[in-house]
Amino acid sequence: MLKVKNLEISFKNSAPVVQGISFDVQKNKTLGIVGESGSGKSISTLAILGLLPKTATIKGELLFNQCNLLNYSQLYFQKIRGNKIAMIFQEPMSSLNPTLTCGVQVAEILQQHTQLSIHEIKEEVISLFSKVKLPRPEAIYNSYPHQISGGQKQRVMIAMAIACKPQLLIADEPTTALDVTVQKEIILLLKELQQEFEMGIIFISHDLALVSEIADDVVVMRKGKLVEKGTSKNVFLNPKENYTKALINSKPNTKKRFKVLPTVVDFINDTVDSTVYTNEERTAFHQKIYNQPPLLEIINLHKDYIGNASWFSKPPLVKAVSDVSFKIYEGETLGLVGESGCGKTTLSRTILGLEKASSGSILYKGTDLTKLSKADFKKLRKEIQIIFQDPFSSLNPRITVGDAILEPMKVHNILNSNKERKEYVCNLLEKVGLEITHFNRYPHEFSGGQRQRIGIARAIALQPKLIICDESVSALDVSVQAQVLNLLNELKTEFNFTYIFISHDLSVVKYMADQLVVMNKGRVEEIADADEIYQHPKSKYTQTLIEAIPKGL
Repeated sequence: MLKVKNLEISFKNSAPVVQGISFDVQKNKTLGIVGESGSGKSISTLAILGLLPKTATIKGELLFNQCNLLNYSQLYFQKIRGNKIAMIFQEPMSSLNPTLTCGVQVAEILQQHTQLSIHEIKEEVISLFSKVKLPRPEAIYNSYPHQISGGQKQRVMIAMAIACKPQLLIADEPTTALDVTVQKEIILLLKELQQEFEMGIIFISHDLALVSEIADDVVVMRKGKLVEKGTSKNVFLNPKENYTKALINSKPNTKKRFKVLPTVVDFINDTVDSTVYTNEERTAFHQKIYNQPPLLEIINLHKDYIGNASWFSKPPLVKAVSDVSFKIYEGETLGLVGESGCGKTTLSRTILGLEKASSGSILYKGTDLTKLSKADFKKLRKEIQIIFQDPFSSLNPRITVGDAILEPMKVHNILNSNKERKEYVCNLLEKVGLEITHFNRYPHEFSGGQRQRIGIARAIALQPKLIICDESVSALDVSVQAQVLNLLNELKTEFNFTYIFISHDLSVVKYMADQLVVMNKGRVEEIADADEIYQHPKSKYTQTLIEAIPKGL
Protein backbone atom coordinates (compact mmCIF):
# COMPACT_ATOMS: atom_id res chain seq x y z
CA MET A 1 0.00 0.00 0.00
CA LEU A 2 2.73 2.48 1.01
CA LYS A 3 6.41 2.23 0.10
CA VAL A 4 8.82 4.84 1.42
CA LYS A 5 12.14 4.69 -0.45
CA ASN A 6 15.31 6.58 0.56
CA LEU A 7 13.36 9.48 2.07
CA GLU A 8 15.49 12.56 2.76
CA ILE A 9 14.14 15.81 4.25
CA SER A 10 16.03 19.06 4.81
CA PHE A 11 15.14 22.71 5.48
CA LYS A 12 16.70 25.81 3.87
CA ASN A 13 19.85 24.11 2.61
CA SER A 14 20.72 22.81 6.10
CA ALA A 15 21.87 19.27 6.85
CA PRO A 16 19.12 16.66 6.32
CA VAL A 17 16.90 16.03 9.36
CA VAL A 18 15.78 12.73 7.83
CA GLN A 19 18.32 10.66 5.88
CA GLY A 20 17.68 7.65 3.63
CA ILE A 21 14.63 6.23 5.43
CA SER A 22 12.89 3.25 3.78
CA PHE A 23 9.91 1.23 5.03
CA ASP A 24 6.66 -0.40 3.83
CA VAL A 25 3.13 -0.35 5.22
CA GLN A 26 0.86 -3.22 4.18
CA LYS A 27 -2.91 -3.47 4.07
CA ASN A 28 -4.41 -4.54 7.42
CA LYS A 29 -0.98 -4.35 9.11
CA THR A 30 0.50 -1.93 11.68
CA LEU A 31 3.96 -0.42 11.41
CA GLY A 32 5.35 0.99 14.66
CA ILE A 33 7.87 3.85 14.49
CA VAL A 34 9.85 4.44 17.67
CA GLY A 35 12.71 6.71 18.68
CA GLU A 36 13.55 9.66 20.90
CA SER A 37 12.20 13.18 20.41
CA GLY A 38 13.85 14.76 17.38
CA SER A 39 14.54 11.42 15.68
CA GLY A 40 12.43 12.37 12.64
CA LYS A 41 9.37 10.17 13.30
CA SER A 42 6.67 12.83 12.92
CA ILE A 43 8.41 14.77 10.13
CA SER A 44 8.59 11.60 8.01
CA THR A 45 4.85 11.00 8.32
CA LEU A 46 3.97 14.67 7.75
CA ALA A 47 5.76 14.35 4.40
CA ILE A 48 3.40 11.49 3.48
CA LEU A 49 0.44 13.84 4.08
CA GLY A 50 2.02 16.79 2.26
CA LEU A 51 1.98 18.85 5.47
CA LEU A 52 5.61 20.02 5.53
CA PRO A 53 6.27 23.73 4.91
CA LYS A 54 7.40 25.02 1.51
CA THR A 55 10.91 25.49 2.90
CA ALA A 56 11.29 21.70 3.11
CA THR A 57 13.28 19.86 0.44
CA ILE A 58 12.09 16.26 0.04
CA LYS A 59 13.99 13.60 -1.92
CA GLY A 60 13.28 9.93 -2.51
CA GLU A 61 9.96 8.24 -3.24
CA LEU A 62 6.64 8.08 -1.34
CA LEU A 63 4.69 5.43 -3.27
CA PHE A 64 1.03 5.26 -2.23
CA ASN A 65 -0.83 2.66 -4.31
CA GLN A 66 2.18 2.77 -6.69
CA CYS A 67 1.87 6.56 -7.27
CA ASN A 68 4.66 8.85 -6.04
CA LEU A 69 3.05 11.44 -3.73
CA LEU A 70 5.99 13.80 -4.25
CA ASN A 71 4.82 14.41 -7.82
CA TYR A 72 1.40 15.74 -6.78
CA SER A 73 0.17 19.25 -6.01
CA GLN A 74 -1.44 20.52 -2.81
CA LEU A 75 -4.81 20.38 -4.60
CA TYR A 76 -4.39 16.62 -5.03
CA PHE A 77 -3.33 16.24 -1.39
CA GLN A 78 -6.54 18.02 -0.32
CA LYS A 79 -8.51 15.29 -2.10
CA ILE A 80 -6.71 12.37 -0.42
CA ARG A 81 -5.93 13.95 2.97
CA GLY A 82 -8.62 12.80 5.41
CA ASN A 83 -10.08 10.60 2.66
CA LYS A 84 -7.48 8.03 1.58
CA ILE A 85 -4.83 8.92 4.17
CA ALA A 86 -5.84 10.22 7.63
CA MET A 87 -3.98 11.21 10.77
CA ILE A 88 -4.66 11.19 14.52
CA PHE A 89 -2.57 13.98 16.03
CA GLN A 90 -0.77 13.80 19.37
CA GLU A 91 -2.64 16.51 21.28
CA PRO A 92 -6.41 16.47 20.67
CA MET A 93 -7.06 19.68 22.63
CA SER A 94 -4.84 21.74 20.35
CA SER A 95 -5.94 19.82 17.24
CA LEU A 96 -9.67 20.39 17.83
CA ASN A 97 -11.20 23.82 17.19
CA PRO A 98 -12.39 25.18 20.57
CA THR A 99 -15.06 27.37 18.89
CA LEU A 100 -16.85 24.50 17.09
CA THR A 101 -18.80 21.59 18.53
CA CYS A 102 -17.31 18.11 18.19
CA GLY A 103 -20.07 17.01 15.80
CA VAL A 104 -19.55 19.94 13.43
CA GLN A 105 -15.80 19.29 13.24
CA VAL A 106 -16.28 15.65 12.22
CA ALA A 107 -19.10 16.64 9.84
CA GLU A 108 -16.70 18.96 7.96
CA ILE A 109 -14.65 15.95 6.79
CA LEU A 110 -17.76 14.26 5.35
CA GLN A 111 -18.91 17.49 3.69
CA GLN A 112 -15.50 17.78 2.02
CA HIS A 113 -15.21 14.23 0.72
CA THR A 114 -18.75 12.82 0.31
CA GLN A 115 -22.03 13.66 -1.40
CA LEU A 116 -24.16 12.98 1.69
CA SER A 117 -26.96 15.38 2.69
CA ILE A 118 -26.77 17.44 5.90
CA HIS A 119 -29.20 15.05 7.63
CA GLU A 120 -27.27 11.98 6.46
CA ILE A 121 -23.97 13.53 7.60
CA LYS A 122 -25.32 14.13 11.11
CA GLU A 123 -26.55 10.54 11.32
CA GLU A 124 -23.17 9.28 10.09
CA VAL A 125 -21.27 11.38 12.67
CA ILE A 126 -23.44 10.06 15.53
CA SER A 127 -22.89 6.54 14.16
CA LEU A 128 -19.11 7.18 14.15
CA PHE A 129 -19.27 8.41 17.75
CA SER A 130 -21.01 5.15 18.68
CA LYS A 131 -18.40 3.16 16.75
CA VAL A 132 -15.55 4.75 18.74
CA LYS A 133 -17.52 3.98 21.93
CA LEU A 134 -18.23 7.55 23.01
CA PRO A 135 -20.95 7.71 25.71
CA ARG A 136 -24.08 9.73 24.80
CA PRO A 137 -23.13 10.28 21.11
CA GLU A 138 -25.97 12.76 20.54
CA ALA A 139 -24.89 14.91 23.51
CA ILE A 140 -21.23 14.86 22.48
CA TYR A 141 -22.24 15.89 18.94
CA ASN A 142 -23.36 19.21 20.48
CA SER A 143 -20.53 19.46 23.03
CA TYR A 144 -17.44 21.67 22.71
CA PRO A 145 -13.97 20.08 23.19
CA HIS A 146 -13.47 21.64 26.66
CA GLN A 147 -16.68 19.97 27.88
CA ILE A 148 -15.39 16.40 27.43
CA SER A 149 -12.48 14.43 28.93
CA GLY A 150 -9.07 13.82 27.35
CA GLY A 151 -9.94 10.25 26.43
CA GLN A 152 -13.20 11.38 24.85
CA LYS A 153 -11.40 14.10 22.85
CA GLN A 154 -9.03 11.45 21.52
CA ARG A 155 -12.01 9.35 20.45
CA VAL A 156 -13.47 12.34 18.60
CA MET A 157 -10.13 12.67 16.77
CA ILE A 158 -10.28 8.97 15.86
CA ALA A 159 -13.87 9.36 14.60
CA MET A 160 -12.68 12.26 12.43
CA ALA A 161 -9.78 10.20 11.08
CA ILE A 162 -11.87 7.13 10.15
CA ALA A 163 -14.92 9.08 8.87
CA CYS A 164 -14.07 8.39 5.20
CA LYS A 165 -12.74 4.86 5.81
CA PRO A 166 -9.12 5.68 4.88
CA GLN A 167 -6.73 3.10 3.48
CA LEU A 168 -3.88 4.42 5.62
CA LEU A 169 -4.14 5.78 9.16
CA ILE A 170 -1.22 7.61 10.81
CA ALA A 171 -1.47 7.71 14.62
CA ASP A 172 1.09 10.13 16.10
CA GLU A 173 1.45 9.48 19.86
CA PRO A 174 -2.33 8.94 20.12
CA THR A 175 -2.25 7.78 23.77
CA THR A 176 0.60 9.84 25.31
CA ALA A 177 -1.50 11.89 27.76
CA LEU A 178 -4.06 9.16 28.55
CA ASP A 179 -4.26 6.95 31.62
CA VAL A 180 -3.57 3.23 31.18
CA THR A 181 -7.19 2.04 31.07
CA VAL A 182 -8.21 4.61 28.44
CA GLN A 183 -4.99 3.85 26.56
CA LYS A 184 -5.89 0.16 26.46
CA GLU A 185 -9.39 0.98 25.21
CA ILE A 186 -7.99 3.22 22.44
CA ILE A 187 -5.57 0.49 21.30
CA LEU A 188 -8.34 -2.15 21.22
CA LEU A 189 -10.53 0.31 19.32
CA LEU A 190 -7.83 0.93 16.69
CA LYS A 191 -7.40 -2.82 16.23
CA GLU A 192 -11.15 -3.32 15.78
CA LEU A 193 -11.39 -0.47 13.26
CA GLN A 194 -8.37 -1.82 11.39
CA GLN A 195 -10.06 -5.20 10.98
CA GLU A 196 -13.32 -3.58 9.88
CA PHE A 197 -11.83 -1.20 7.29
CA GLU A 198 -8.67 -3.25 6.45
CA MET A 199 -6.53 -0.16 7.11
CA GLY A 200 -2.79 0.04 7.14
CA ILE A 201 -1.66 1.87 10.31
CA ILE A 202 1.52 3.77 11.11
CA PHE A 203 1.70 3.97 14.92
CA ILE A 204 4.23 6.47 16.32
CA SER A 205 5.06 6.32 20.02
CA HIS A 206 7.88 6.63 22.55
CA ASP A 207 6.19 3.90 24.64
CA LEU A 208 7.96 0.79 23.39
CA ALA A 209 5.88 -1.65 25.45
CA LEU A 210 2.76 -0.23 23.84
CA VAL A 211 4.23 -0.43 20.31
CA SER A 212 5.24 -4.05 20.90
CA GLU A 213 1.59 -4.89 21.65
CA ILE A 214 0.02 -3.22 18.61
CA ALA A 215 2.65 -3.33 15.83
CA ASP A 216 3.34 -6.13 13.33
CA ASP A 217 6.57 -4.50 12.14
CA VAL A 218 8.80 -1.89 13.79
CA VAL A 219 11.15 0.84 12.58
CA VAL A 220 13.62 2.34 15.08
CA MET A 221 14.87 5.86 14.27
CA ARG A 222 17.63 8.00 15.74
CA LYS A 223 18.78 11.47 14.65
CA GLY A 224 16.95 11.17 11.34
CA LYS A 225 18.37 7.77 10.42
CA LEU A 226 16.92 4.27 10.43
CA VAL A 227 18.75 2.26 13.10
CA GLU A 228 16.87 -1.04 12.97
CA LYS A 229 13.75 -2.54 11.44
CA GLY A 230 12.02 -5.90 11.41
CA THR A 231 9.05 -7.75 12.84
CA SER A 232 7.87 -6.58 16.26
CA LYS A 233 8.86 -9.92 17.80
CA ASN A 234 12.41 -9.86 16.38
CA VAL A 235 13.12 -6.21 17.20
CA PHE A 236 11.85 -6.33 20.79
CA LEU A 237 12.94 -9.83 21.81
CA ASN A 238 16.23 -9.96 19.89
CA PRO A 239 17.36 -6.37 19.23
CA LYS A 240 20.58 -6.14 17.23
CA GLU A 241 21.58 -2.53 17.85
CA ASN A 242 22.71 -1.07 21.18
CA TYR A 243 20.40 1.91 20.65
CA THR A 244 17.34 -0.35 20.39
CA LYS A 245 18.45 -2.25 23.50
CA ALA A 246 18.88 1.08 25.28
CA LEU A 247 15.36 2.28 24.40
CA ILE A 248 13.85 -1.00 25.61
CA ASN A 249 15.73 -0.93 28.92
CA SER A 250 15.28 2.78 29.74
CA LYS A 251 11.73 2.12 30.95
CA PRO A 252 11.45 1.37 34.70
CA ASN A 253 11.25 -2.35 35.37
CA THR A 254 8.24 -3.32 37.51
CA LYS A 255 10.12 -6.37 38.89
CA LYS A 256 13.47 -4.72 39.77
CA ARG A 257 14.16 -1.30 41.30
CA PHE A 258 17.54 -0.08 40.05
CA LYS A 259 19.19 2.64 42.11
CA VAL A 260 19.90 4.55 38.89
CA LEU A 261 17.77 4.09 35.79
CA PRO A 262 19.93 3.31 32.74
CA THR A 263 19.73 5.89 29.94
CA VAL A 264 20.42 5.52 26.23
CA VAL A 265 23.87 7.08 26.69
CA ASP A 266 24.68 4.56 29.45
CA PHE A 267 23.96 1.63 27.13
CA ILE A 268 25.88 3.07 24.18
CA ASN A 269 28.91 3.95 26.37
CA ASP A 270 28.62 0.71 28.38
CA THR A 271 28.31 2.60 31.69
CA VAL A 272 25.12 0.98 32.98
CA ASP A 273 24.90 0.83 36.79
CA SER A 274 22.97 -2.37 37.53
CA THR A 275 22.98 -1.90 41.33
CA VAL A 276 19.54 -2.81 42.70
CA TYR A 277 17.76 -1.05 45.59
CA THR A 278 17.21 -4.08 47.83
CA ASN A 279 14.12 -4.84 49.92
CA GLU A 280 16.29 -4.64 53.06
CA GLU A 281 17.49 -1.13 52.15
CA ARG A 282 13.95 -0.06 51.38
CA THR A 283 12.63 -1.45 54.68
CA ALA A 284 15.39 0.33 56.66
CA PHE A 285 14.59 3.61 54.91
CA HIS A 286 10.87 3.24 55.66
CA GLN A 287 11.54 2.51 59.34
CA LYS A 288 13.58 5.71 59.50
CA ILE A 289 11.00 8.03 57.85
CA TYR A 290 7.87 6.52 59.39
CA ASN A 291 9.18 6.86 62.97
CA GLN A 292 8.60 10.63 62.92
CA PRO A 293 5.56 12.93 62.82
CA PRO A 294 3.99 13.30 59.34
CA LEU A 295 4.98 16.32 57.26
CA LEU A 296 1.51 16.51 55.70
CA GLU A 297 -1.74 14.96 56.90
CA ILE A 298 -4.97 15.00 54.90
CA ILE A 299 -8.03 14.38 57.11
CA ASN A 300 -11.52 13.72 55.64
CA LEU A 301 -10.94 16.19 52.80
CA HIS A 302 -13.87 17.11 50.53
CA LYS A 303 -13.92 19.35 47.47
CA ASP A 304 -17.26 19.92 45.75
CA TYR A 305 -18.15 21.88 42.64
CA ILE A 306 -21.48 23.16 41.38
CA GLY A 307 -22.12 21.56 37.98
CA ASN A 308 -23.92 23.05 34.96
CA ALA A 309 -27.67 23.39 35.43
CA SER A 310 -30.24 22.50 32.76
CA TRP A 311 -33.29 24.69 32.06
CA PHE A 312 -35.67 23.03 34.52
CA SER A 313 -33.46 21.57 37.24
CA LYS A 314 -31.06 22.61 39.98
CA PRO A 315 -27.34 22.50 39.21
CA PRO A 316 -25.87 19.15 40.35
CA LEU A 317 -23.23 18.89 43.07
CA VAL A 318 -20.00 17.34 41.71
CA LYS A 319 -17.89 15.63 44.39
CA ALA A 320 -14.37 15.94 42.92
CA VAL A 321 -12.64 14.86 46.17
CA SER A 322 -14.65 12.92 48.72
CA ASP A 323 -13.51 11.97 52.25
CA VAL A 324 -9.81 11.58 51.38
CA SER A 325 -7.35 10.87 54.22
CA PHE A 326 -3.65 9.96 54.18
CA LYS A 327 -0.28 10.95 55.69
CA ILE A 328 3.02 11.74 54.02
CA TYR A 329 6.36 11.79 55.85
CA GLU A 330 9.48 13.88 55.31
CA GLY A 331 11.78 12.24 52.74
CA GLU A 332 9.01 10.04 51.37
CA THR A 333 7.66 9.80 47.80
CA LEU A 334 3.91 9.22 47.79
CA GLY A 335 2.56 7.96 44.47
CA LEU A 336 -0.92 9.13 43.46
CA VAL A 337 -2.61 7.18 40.65
CA GLY A 338 -6.04 6.76 39.11
CA GLU A 339 -7.91 7.37 35.88
CA SER A 340 -8.56 10.82 34.43
CA GLY A 341 -11.21 12.60 36.48
CA CYS A 342 -10.50 10.59 39.66
CA GLY A 343 -9.58 13.75 41.60
CA LYS A 344 -5.74 13.56 41.61
CA THR A 345 -5.13 17.07 40.24
CA THR A 346 -8.00 18.63 42.24
CA LEU A 347 -6.48 17.14 45.41
CA SER A 348 -3.04 18.58 44.59
CA ARG A 349 -4.52 22.01 43.77
CA THR A 350 -6.37 21.99 47.09
CA ILE A 351 -3.14 21.18 48.97
CA LEU A 352 -1.46 24.08 47.15
CA GLY A 353 -4.28 26.45 48.12
CA LEU A 354 -5.28 26.98 44.48
CA GLU A 355 -8.68 25.45 45.32
CA LYS A 356 -10.57 26.01 48.56
CA ALA A 357 -11.50 22.83 50.44
CA SER A 358 -15.24 22.30 51.01
CA SER A 359 -14.55 20.53 54.31
CA GLY A 360 -11.85 18.55 56.08
CA SER A 361 -8.30 19.46 57.15
CA ILE A 362 -4.86 19.72 55.51
CA LEU A 363 -2.25 19.71 58.29
CA TYR A 364 1.23 20.85 57.23
CA LYS A 365 3.70 20.52 60.12
CA GLY A 366 0.62 20.57 62.38
CA THR A 367 -0.84 23.79 60.88
CA ASP A 368 -4.25 23.51 59.19
CA LEU A 369 -3.78 25.10 55.77
CA THR A 370 -7.55 25.33 55.21
CA LYS A 371 -7.83 27.89 58.05
CA LEU A 372 -4.95 30.18 57.05
CA SER A 373 -5.47 33.68 55.70
CA LYS A 374 -4.15 34.49 52.21
CA ALA A 375 -1.23 36.41 53.71
CA ASP A 376 -0.24 33.51 56.00
CA PHE A 377 -0.64 30.98 53.19
CA LYS A 378 1.63 33.09 50.96
CA LYS A 379 4.41 32.80 53.57
CA LEU A 380 4.07 28.99 53.51
CA ARG A 381 3.74 28.70 49.71
CA LYS A 382 7.50 28.62 49.14
CA GLU A 383 7.62 25.39 51.17
CA ILE A 384 5.11 23.58 48.91
CA GLN A 385 5.96 23.73 45.21
CA ILE A 386 4.74 22.04 42.01
CA ILE A 387 6.44 20.75 38.85
CA PHE A 388 3.85 21.01 36.08
CA GLN A 389 3.06 18.47 33.37
CA ASP A 390 3.73 20.87 30.49
CA PRO A 391 6.78 23.02 31.32
CA PHE A 392 6.48 25.03 28.08
CA SER A 393 3.02 26.39 28.86
CA SER A 394 4.01 27.06 32.49
CA LEU A 395 7.02 29.18 31.46
CA ASN A 396 6.59 32.78 30.31
CA PRO A 397 7.81 32.85 26.67
CA ARG A 398 8.80 36.54 27.00
CA ILE A 399 11.34 36.23 29.79
CA THR A 400 14.57 34.24 29.94
CA VAL A 401 14.66 31.04 31.96
CA GLY A 402 17.11 32.66 34.39
CA ASP A 403 14.63 35.44 35.17
CA ALA A 404 11.81 32.88 35.41
CA ILE A 405 13.71 31.11 38.20
CA LEU A 406 14.78 34.38 39.87
CA GLU A 407 11.28 35.87 39.96
CA PRO A 408 9.77 33.72 42.78
CA MET A 409 13.05 34.00 44.73
CA LYS A 410 12.63 37.79 44.80
CA VAL A 411 8.98 37.51 45.85
CA HIS A 412 9.88 35.27 48.80
CA ASN A 413 13.14 37.12 49.69
CA ILE A 414 15.38 34.09 49.15
CA LEU A 415 19.00 35.27 49.72
CA ASN A 416 20.08 38.88 50.26
CA SER A 417 20.88 40.37 46.84
CA ASN A 418 20.26 39.88 43.12
CA LYS A 419 23.94 38.98 42.68
CA GLU A 420 23.68 36.16 45.23
CA ARG A 421 20.42 34.98 43.65
CA LYS A 422 21.93 34.89 40.15
CA GLU A 423 24.93 32.87 41.38
CA TYR A 424 22.53 30.49 43.14
CA VAL A 425 20.41 30.07 39.96
CA CYS A 426 23.52 29.40 37.85
CA ASN A 427 24.52 26.67 40.32
CA LEU A 428 20.99 25.26 40.17
CA LEU A 429 21.07 25.11 36.36
CA GLU A 430 24.25 23.05 36.53
CA LYS A 431 22.77 20.85 39.25
CA VAL A 432 19.78 19.93 37.03
CA GLY A 433 22.04 19.12 34.08
CA LEU A 434 21.93 22.43 32.19
CA GLU A 435 24.62 25.05 31.55
CA ILE A 436 25.27 28.53 32.98
CA THR A 437 24.96 29.95 29.43
CA HIS A 438 21.32 28.81 29.41
CA PHE A 439 20.48 31.56 31.94
CA ASN A 440 19.84 34.13 29.18
CA ARG A 441 17.97 31.86 26.76
CA TYR A 442 14.20 31.75 26.20
CA PRO A 443 11.93 28.69 26.69
CA HIS A 444 11.45 28.07 22.95
CA GLU A 445 15.20 27.51 22.58
CA PHE A 446 15.11 24.30 24.64
CA SER A 447 13.96 20.73 24.06
CA GLY A 448 11.11 19.18 26.06
CA GLY A 449 13.50 17.40 28.42
CA GLN A 450 15.51 20.59 29.00
CA ARG A 451 12.33 22.58 29.72
CA GLN A 452 11.30 19.99 32.29
CA ARG A 453 14.71 20.46 33.98
CA ILE A 454 14.05 24.23 34.03
CA GLY A 455 10.69 23.53 35.70
CA ILE A 456 12.48 21.43 38.32
CA ALA A 457 15.08 24.17 38.90
CA ARG A 458 12.33 26.75 39.39
CA ALA A 459 10.51 24.51 41.89
CA ILE A 460 13.60 23.78 44.01
CA ALA A 461 14.91 27.39 43.88
CA LEU A 462 12.64 28.29 46.80
CA GLN A 463 14.16 25.47 48.90
CA PRO A 464 10.77 23.78 49.51
CA LYS A 465 10.01 20.86 51.79
CA LEU A 466 7.22 19.30 49.68
CA ILE A 467 7.12 19.11 45.87
CA ILE A 468 4.09 17.95 43.88
CA CYS A 469 5.12 16.35 40.56
CA ASP A 470 1.94 16.49 38.45
CA GLU A 471 2.45 14.19 35.43
CA SER A 472 5.92 15.74 35.20
CA VAL A 473 7.41 13.03 32.94
CA SER A 474 4.35 11.82 31.00
CA ALA A 475 5.16 13.63 27.74
CA LEU A 476 8.87 12.74 27.71
CA ASP A 477 10.41 9.94 25.68
CA VAL A 478 11.83 7.00 27.64
CA SER A 479 15.47 8.13 27.66
CA VAL A 480 14.75 11.71 28.76
CA GLN A 481 12.22 10.34 31.23
CA ALA A 482 14.94 8.15 32.79
CA GLN A 483 17.25 11.17 33.09
CA VAL A 484 14.56 13.29 34.80
CA LEU A 485 13.56 10.49 37.21
CA ASN A 486 17.22 10.00 38.15
CA LEU A 487 17.54 13.74 38.69
CA LEU A 488 14.47 13.84 40.97
CA ASN A 489 15.88 11.00 43.07
CA GLU A 490 19.32 12.67 43.30
CA LEU A 491 17.76 15.95 44.44
CA LYS A 492 15.56 14.11 46.93
CA THR A 493 18.64 12.50 48.51
CA GLU A 494 20.65 15.75 48.53
CA PHE A 495 17.95 18.11 49.83
CA ASN A 496 15.68 15.63 51.68
CA PHE A 497 12.71 16.59 49.51
CA THR A 498 9.30 15.00 49.95
CA TYR A 499 7.37 14.22 46.74
CA ILE A 500 3.74 13.67 45.85
CA PHE A 501 4.23 11.95 42.49
CA ILE A 502 1.16 11.98 40.24
CA SER A 503 1.24 9.93 37.05
CA HIS A 504 -0.84 7.68 34.82
CA ASP A 505 2.27 5.60 34.04
CA LEU A 506 2.09 2.92 36.73
CA SER A 507 5.56 1.47 36.03
CA VAL A 508 7.08 4.93 36.70
CA VAL A 509 5.03 5.38 39.88
CA LYS A 510 6.07 1.96 41.20
CA TYR A 511 9.73 2.83 40.61
CA MET A 512 9.47 6.20 42.38
CA ALA A 513 6.96 5.61 45.19
CA ASP A 514 7.33 4.42 48.76
CA GLN A 515 3.62 4.55 49.54
CA LEU A 516 0.86 4.43 46.92
CA VAL A 517 -2.59 6.01 46.97
CA VAL A 518 -5.08 4.76 44.36
CA MET A 519 -7.99 7.14 43.70
CA ASN A 520 -11.28 6.40 41.98
CA LYS A 521 -14.16 8.86 41.49
CA GLY A 522 -12.80 11.24 44.13
CA ARG A 523 -12.28 8.61 46.82
CA VAL A 524 -9.27 6.64 48.06
CA GLU A 525 -9.67 3.16 46.63
CA GLU A 526 -6.58 1.67 48.22
CA ILE A 527 -3.52 2.88 50.16
CA ALA A 528 -0.44 0.81 51.06
CA ASP A 529 3.23 0.22 50.24
CA ALA A 530 3.74 0.55 46.46
CA ASP A 531 5.27 -2.93 46.06
CA GLU A 532 2.51 -4.51 48.14
CA ILE A 533 -0.23 -2.97 45.98
CA TYR A 534 1.44 -4.07 42.74
CA GLN A 535 1.97 -7.62 43.96
CA HIS A 536 -1.33 -8.04 45.82
CA PRO A 537 -3.94 -5.44 44.75
CA LYS A 538 -7.02 -5.71 46.96
CA SER A 539 -9.61 -3.79 44.95
CA LYS A 540 -10.91 -4.76 41.51
CA TYR A 541 -10.31 -1.19 40.32
CA THR A 542 -6.60 -1.40 41.23
CA GLN A 543 -6.36 -4.82 39.55
CA THR A 544 -7.85 -3.30 36.38
CA LEU A 545 -5.28 -0.47 36.42
CA ILE A 546 -2.36 -2.89 36.84
CA GLU A 547 -3.67 -5.30 34.18
CA ALA A 548 -3.92 -2.39 31.74
CA ILE A 549 -0.13 -1.75 31.88
CA PRO A 550 1.34 -2.76 28.48
CA LYS A 551 3.28 -5.99 29.03
CA GLY A 552 4.62 -6.53 25.55
CA LEU A 553 8.26 -6.37 26.62
